Amino acid sequence: MNKINRKLEYALMALKHMSQKIPGELTTAKEVSDSFHTPFDATARVMQQMAQKGGILRAEYGANGGYQITKDLAKVSIHDLVEVIEGPTALVKCLHKEAPCEIQGTCNIVSPITTLNDRLTDFYKSLSLKELLVERVAMPAKKSSEAVAHG
Repeated sequence: MNKINRKLEYALMALKHMSQKIPGELTTAKEVSDSFHTPFDATARVMQQMAQKGGILRAEYGANGGYQITKDLAKVSIHDLVEVIEGPTALVKCLHKEAPCEIQGTCNIVSPITTLNDRLTDFYKSLSLKELLVERVAMPAKKSSEAVAHG
């Protein structure tokens, strides 16, 4: 199902780490990479993307440089972050405007897939990075049949 790719994982790791620091304190890509054993180049790239494309971070250059969070994470959704890191996304090829699907004219699931995509997009837009990374997100209660099966 809708997997989170590694670049998005690295971005979330960096943001969570930075959100736990004193406001204004700089964080380097090396610090994040070393702390979480992530590849330095990939970590540095996603931090650059969050600064340059999304304005979520601000880069300070120089020997004592680094990044700091500039946007209120309560006002940045996971959808916003996904678009910064991955670009426009959709569940299936037919929903990507730049790469139309060759069987769209005969496909019988365009409508249900569009509904699913719209609902997932709405959910991702409704979930702020603050809720996800700083606050504990309330999980729906398990159905009693699931609790019995797993318990």
